Amino acid sequence: MVGQSRKWMILVASTWIQAFTGTNFDFSSYSSELKSVLGISQLELNYLSVASDMGKAFGWCSGVSLLYFPLWVVMFIAAFMGLLGYGIQWLVIRGVISLPYFLVFLLCLLAGCSICWFNTVCYVLCIRNFPANRPLALSLSISFNGVSAALYTLIANTVSDSDSNYSLYLLLNALVPLLTSFAALLPILRPPPPHSLPLPPDSVRCDSLTFLYLNIVAIFTGLYLLLLNSLSSESTFIARILFSGAVLLLALPIFTPGITYARGWARRAFHSKFEGSSFNLVDVEDLELHKELIGRESPNGSGRVTGAKEGFLVDLIEKDQVAVLGEEHPVKWVVRRRDFWLYYAAYFCGGTIGLVYSNNLGQISQSLGFSDRTSSIVTLYSACSFFGRLLSAAPDFLRDKVYFARTGWFALAIVPTPIAFLLLAISGSETALTAATALIGLSSGFIFAAAVSITSELFGPNSAGVNHNILITNIPLGSILYGLVAALVYDANIPSSNRVVIVGGSMVCMGRKCYFDTFLLWGCMSLLGLVCSGLLFLRTRHAYDRLERTRNRI
Repeated sequence: MVGQSRKWMILVASTWIQAFTGTNFDFSSYSSELKSVLGISQLELNYLSVASDMGKAFGWCSGVSLLYFPLWVVMFIAAFMGLLGYGIQWLVIRGVISLPYFLVFLLCLLAGCSICWFNTVCYVLCIRNFPANRPLALSLSISFNGVSAALYTLIANTVSDSDSNYSLYLLLNALVPLLTSFAALLPILRPPPPHSLPLPPDSVRCDSLTFLYLNIVAIFTGLYLLLLNSLSSESTFIARILFSGAVLLLALPIFTPGITYARGWARRAFHSKFEGSSFNLVDVEDLELHKELIGRESPNGSGRVTGAKEGFLVDLIEKDQVAVLGEEHPVKWVVRRRDFWLYYAAYFCGGTIGLVYSNNLGQISQSLGFSDRTSSIVTLYSACSFFGRLLSAAPDFLRDKVYFARTGWFALAIVPTPIAFLLLAISGSETALTAATALIGLSSGFIFAAAVSITSELFGPNSAGVNHNILITNIPLGSILYGLVAALVYDANIPSSNRVVIVGGSMVCMGRKCYFDTFLLWGCMSLLGLVCSGLLFLRTRHAYDRLERTRNRI
């Protein structure tokens, strides 16, 4: 029982780390001031945003470091990288020191690496301690990364009531993750004994009910931050009260070990009602039986389905399909798969566009004349991203009532993105900006969280760390390409904008033209992502259906 309590404390520590280390989400809150202090163009500012996202291209470094250092050491390495990266930027923006643009670029890269290292620590904590309910643990932990911007806005309003003190975000980005690492240290140093992790089926089902409780707490936390965060800007006193409430909600899951002690009673009282319900992804026993059944159904006995029909579209959908979910595949095999490149393109044209949009929110709201609403718009994106990540767990909770392949949910999650960009292209009102930001946040949040489980299902859970790091290389690539186009369009429209505003020596584009062409391009690219995700669903739905039939036979 002690081992079970410790694993829940580790999950709570993981959610804390995610909640306070998503420092890339508040870039828009201080980007305009950083641009003004450095006296750079929109294109050069975009390169700083790209540098932060490029940290994900070095995700493999954090995995390699775990071969030589314990988890807590890797966590503090990440914390000190963020302390240096953001701390020195804060000194620059405050005018304490002066650095050339290239060194600021390297500082952004270092800060971006810290985020990736923190994420790796959380992924490993969930994978090691929740082998049966891995998707639920990952989804819950990743979802709290979406409330980072809302929490940092709340903390900033708690410390200072000045609306123009945007540099405070950089100082918080440097210090808060380090303090969070100290808070999460004790649970990480006391992992559950290995013999306590394998669970019988009844315990797995009870763990799933505990996850249901944690998701309900998470929903209340997100609603609290979304609905009440705007009140924090009214006064420091109100902000401190609201921040105290947020800390209480984040601390509430600490009582989860008490639920584990009461699990015996819950099992006796409610076992009959939930018997047969399971939310876990792919059990080892299920996988072995699944392979046996596939061997009987498939004439060639391999883990791939080969279509006999001719034609380009039929060949694209049916040739060399994955037949068994959860089977391990090496990297050299994965990168030759059509499924992987359809998956890569769908992510590149879906979730990555949402992330680039969030990085440009500061300039977008400024160009539309809503610069005083930047913090609230960023908070809205963050909160909706949080709810989108939580929604990614819905297929696991609802699988007994409504079953649909996870790749199908992935495709549906992209649908709001082109609608949002169409809305932005049609109207430049505050209502349109708010609605579009909410849609993009929900869409990208779902994609970010669901992608970890999809990678595990299609290419194997043990290889998910390596394969997922390959997948997210599309984020820095998309940040460069999408951000470059946005910056070029922005700078090209400065002479023809409604009015030219000079802030700190830099010209600011004002009006809908500044991002109109960018919204059209991003909308078309998201439609391409929808097509790719639809093809991925058509290629993988039979494997998901076979797995579900296998579950029903057990």
